[in-house]
Parts: sequence; structure tokens; C-alpha cells
Amino acid sequence: MKTQNKIILFLTSLFLAYILVFSGFIFFSISDYSYTDFYKRLEIRAITMAKIELEDDQDINVVKEIRQDFLEELPNEKITIIDLQQFDIHSKSNLSIPVSFLEEIENLKRAYYKNKNTFYSGIKYHNRGKDYLVIVSAENYYNTHHIVYLRNLLFIASLISILIIIFIAWFFSRRVLRPLQMIIGDMKKISTENLNFRLKEPQDNEELRSLTSTFNNMLNRLETSFETQKNFISNASHELNTPLTSIIGEADVTLAKERSKEEYILSLKNILEDAGKLDKKTKALLFLAQTGYDGKAQTFISLRIDELVIDVKETVEKIYPEAVIHLDFDSLPENPDKLTVNGNTQLLHLAISNVVMNACKYSKNRKVNFALAASDKNVIITVKDKGIGIPENELPYIFDPFFRGSNTENFHGYGIGLPLTRNVIKMHNGSVIATSSKAEGTIMEIKIPIAP
Repeated sequence: MKTQNKIILFLTSLFLAYILVFSGFIFFSISDYSYTDFYKRLEIRAITMAKIELEDDQDINVVKEIRQDFLEELPNEKITIIDLQQFDIHSKSNLSIPVSFLEEIENLKRAYYKNKNTFYSGIKYHNRGKDYLVIVSAENYYNTHHIVYLRNLLFIASLISILIIIFIAWFFSRRVLRPLQMIIGDMKKISTENLNFRLKEPQDNEELRSLTSTFNNMLNRLETSFETQKNFISNASHELNTPLTSIIGEADVTLAKERSKEEYILSLKNILEDAGKLDKKTKALLFLAQTGYDGKAQTFISLRIDELVIDVKETVEKIYPEAVIHLDFDSLPENPDKLTVNGNTQLLHLAISNVVMNACKYSKNRKVNFALAASDKNVIITVKDKGIGIPENELPYIFDPFFRGSNTENFHGYGIGLPLTRNVIKMHNGSVIATSSKAEGTIMEIKIPIAP
């Protein structure tokens, strides 16, 4: 069921229930009041008739005139006067009035009784030392006619109210859902061809504004992801195509004519070198793709990060014998448990090694400060160099695959190390933050959560 129909059904049901309860209250209240009012009318007639029939005062004529002028005769009106000295109300009589009703009048001096649509009102009247029961009965004209009219009136009013409520609910739901329908229509226009399209944010509806803002932010992330993927594919194609082109070109040139043994050997060495580059790039790309998974397939163990840092330093010094790496343990916590993390030793070793090797390479083997510390929640690894630095406007892109700074043309690299490091650290629920300025050096800070 559509949301608009649900709103209409809900509002209509709610107000219909209210109308029924309200109408029922009015109907039964007036109906009950009509009974009470009619009993009072009969009682007045009983008192009036008692005065007329049982008293001989001179004011009786006035009472008769008042009755004739102001008290109209009721349908099937009957008046019964019983002399209690001559009539035994406790015995069965030919009266159509129950004995219990007569006894109630005698005991309480007034009583009311109803039989179908005929109402009875009786009083006990004392005159000249005698007691009388005066009973007036009539059909309740007000109940049979006015209440029926009221019932029909309430029924018609309820039907009209329901139609008005349905219209109001339809108009209200359409007005409320119109901005949402416009948003849905705009969303249907979005595809991979126009990810730069953004929804218009309504200013008069905070909830819808928040919804469209969230959706636009998601589009920003999707657009960035698509652009990154495009760039990755383009750069990967270029990086793989370069050594392939060299291999094919070298082979074509070598096979173009007869050559000496030394020339064949030199050509094969060139082909082998380019094939080695291609192999390294392919493996690096494969490993980068693998580290982009959610990490569930990796084996995580509890490991000491200080031991890993020492091992990283020794590994980098083997690769770069001229490197000057200063290991700073001055900020180590007193509690050794704060140096324990849950992680994959090989992946973390690779990630941290990439950062340290970059620091050594781009600082031309000047001193690199390699520090380890810990906070209440994280182990903090800081690598600081005095190298060529990263231009400020290029800093946001250093973790994009194949991106290389504009000042790195004299240094060999593929632009895969830092993206790989970021993926590995993200697999460990950590973060990598880089701060740098051109020609002043770079600081890389890695945070990894402490094992619980």
C-alpha cells in the first residue's frame, strides 16, 4: 500500500472513531435527558391534575386555564387517581400498572416507570386528611420523533464529515509527500553517466533537508569512488603497458636481423629487466586489491608492536644500508600491555616498512626519526624525515593508487606503497595521518587500537 493511502486511511479511521464516539455521546446524552425531561413533564401534569381534581380552592379555575393554555395534551395521555382509603394497591387489580410501581409511589411519594414507549409518572398527594396516588401516563413524543430526527441528523453529519476528512487527508498527504516524490523523481535521473547531479535541498522541511543532504553526501562518496576506480584502471593500464611495450619493442628489434651473441644476451637482459618490473607491478596491484577486502580472511594474532618496529628497522637497513634510522622509545608506556595489538604480523610489517622506506628514500638517507608511543586506546607510530616533503595541494591525494608527487621525478617508485599501507591499517581499524610541506620533510602518524 502506498504511503499516501496509508495516511488517508489512518487519518480517516482516527477521525471516524472520534466522530462515532462524539456522536454516540451526544445521542445517548440527549436521549437520556429526554427521558428525564418527559418524566418531569408528566410529574407537573400529575400535580396540576391533583389540584384540579382534589381541591376546591378558588384558584382551581386559574390552574385549569393554565393547563388548557400552556400544557398541550400528550399522545395517549391518561390520568389515574387512586384513593388509598378505598383501594388496596397490594391486591391484584384491573389496572395496567404494576403493583411494585404503586408501592414505590406510596413509599417514596414519587416514582417513574416505563413500559415500551409509554412513560408513567406518579405522586402521592395529601388533601383533607386523605392520601391519593395521582398517575399520569403518555407516549414520549419527544423520544419517538425528536430522537429519531437527531439520529438521522448525526448520521448525515457523520457522512459529510467523513467525506471532508477524506479530502483533507488526501490534500494533506499529497502536500506532505510531494517533496518526497520530487526527490524520488530526481533520484531516478541519477546514473553512472551523471554522478555529478545533486538533489535540491528543501529549506522548509528539516527532515527532508537532512535526507537530501545525506543522499548528496553519499553521491559525493560514490562519485569519488568511481573517479578513483577510473583513475586506478587508467593508471594500472598505463603502468602495465609501459614495460609490455618495452618488452615487445626490444623483442621486435632483436628479431629484425641477425645479431651477435653479445647483442642477444644484452637484449635478453633488457627484456628480463622489463619483465621483472612488470612482475613487481602485477604483484603489487594484486596485493593492493587483496588488502582492500574486509580482512575477515586474514589471520589476526596478539603481537607486540615494539618488537615489530625493531624488526622493521632491521629490514629497512638491509634494503637501504646507507639509511640513518633513529629508533625513539622515550615515550613508551610503563604498562607493556599497551603495546599489544591484534593484527597480522606480515601485513603490518609491510605497511610500516613502506612508510619508513619512503622516509629514507625521499630524504636521501638523512636521519629519519622512528618513534613509538601509546595512548589509552591506541599504539602510535610516528615516522619523521627531513626530505623533499609533499606539496600542500597534493597532500590529499597521496593515498590514491599510482599517485606520485610532482617533486618525485628523480626517485623510482610506482605510487602503490602508501595506498597499500592505508588499506592494511584500515583492516586493523587504525588510521594514517600525513602532515608535510615541500622541502621541509614529512611526518607520518599511524594509530592502531590496543588489544582489549
